Amino acid sequence: MMQLLDQNFWDERWRNGQTGWDIGIPSPPLCDFARHHPDKTARILIPGCGNAHEAGYLWSLGFTNIDLVDISPLAVQKMKDRYGSVNGPGIYCSDFFDWKGQYDLILEQTFFCALPRERRIDYSAHCAKLLSPGGILAGVLFASQFEQPGPPFGGDADEYRSLFSRDFDILTLEPCYNSIPPRAGNELFVILRCKGDAARDSAV
Repeated sequence: MMQLLDQNFWDERWRNGQTGWDIGIPSPPLCDFARHHPDKTARILIPGCGNAHEAGYLWSLGFTNIDLVDISPLAVQKMKDRYGSVNGPGIYCSDFFDWKGQYDLILEQTFFCALPRERRIDYSAHCAKLLSPGGILAGVLFASQFEQPGPPFGGDADEYRSLFSRDFDILTLEPCYNSIPPRAGNELFVILRCKGDAARDSAV
């Protein structure tokens, strides 16, 4: 049976300070990726954004077209308190799977691993729907399985390659060299390019 990881579940985590996914700083692998991304006008989505430390870093680099989405009203209010100026990123309370829009870049940081495993194929498909053809899904995924019940839920490179290959061309799927020390050796960095509808259909 799929675990009910709904708005109430995540609000309770925020209320009780059970936010072990939050490393307190922008993710170093995502910072490195952002520094080398040439298009500062890119339309960017960060789903399941949590404290969205990466959003502030992106803003400091000159990216200004950023949307943050989280299912938890408490998380969203924290984001509005932090970034809620008229010139800040767009901040929205929504279930990711209900979210609509068109983006050039989706950044993944501890959202994928928070989803029940049964929803991973839906995650891949919805990311592809939200991205323009050729758009990029980039981010950090765990590189091992976990013994304890999730979230977080782990995985491995072979699983991710099989999961994403229908909707994306896999440009990068490799161990992170710049993880924070507690996660060293247990993170993979992925850069996935959206195939577009025609390419996906031909792959079926």
